[in-house]
Amino acid sequence: MSELRLTVDPVACDAFGFCAELLPEIVGLDEWGYPVVAPGEAVPPHLAKLARQAARSCPRQAVILTVG
Repeated sequence: MSELRLTVDPVACDAFGFCAELLPEIVGLDEWGYPVVAPGEAVPPHLAKLARQAARSCPRQAVILTVG
């Protein structure tokens, strides 16, 4: 089974915070409001739809989903 992984491009990110609002189980915010994601952890299947929505909602396209 393929696993969905979420990462954030720190260079592209402007700290809008939509990803953290949609997916607080995976995305936290640092003290400056930038998203923090634990590296290498797979998105649980029950959160896959929200992870896709977070990626689509990012105005800077900084939220990246990969399958692997």
